[in-house]
Amino acid sequence: MKKLVWLAAIVIALFALDWAIRAPDSQARDLTRAIAERGSPELLAYPYQFRVLKVDEGVAYVTTPRSFDVPAARLIALLFPDINTKDANDPAFVAAEKRLAAIQGEAQTIVASQPGIRAVRWKIDRDWLTAHGIDVPDGAGP
Repeated sequence: MKKLVWLAAIVIALFALDWAIRAPDSQARDLTRAIAERGSPELLAYPYQFRVLKVDEGVAYVTTPRSFDVPAARLIALLFPDINTKDANDPAFVAAEKRLAAIQGEAQTIVASQPGIRAVRWKIDRDWLTAHGIDVPDGAGP
């Protein structure tokens, strides 16, 4: 029984350590809050919510589901299941791609306009993509 308690304590400690390493700092949380408070209704209703992971020397690292290694059709199909993603010329598909770019641009503008931020860098949201059934190759970026 003692071994089980120690094992449980170790597992809990490892989860706590992982959370502490991955948890956004207060500035990142403030920037994520700025997106939520200043975003347009369209940004706030979008099926993917952009988050700031960290800020390092004035550079804000923001999550994105977009990646050169994940085809746009896969992502659009996940976000908008009713769109025909097999036809890259389908007007709804083209509009969805443009909408994603515009929404991401709005999030970037909000973050970049905050005091102390000199640049925004995108970080692929592997956890979100994986949780939604999209595998991201190792080394994939932005």
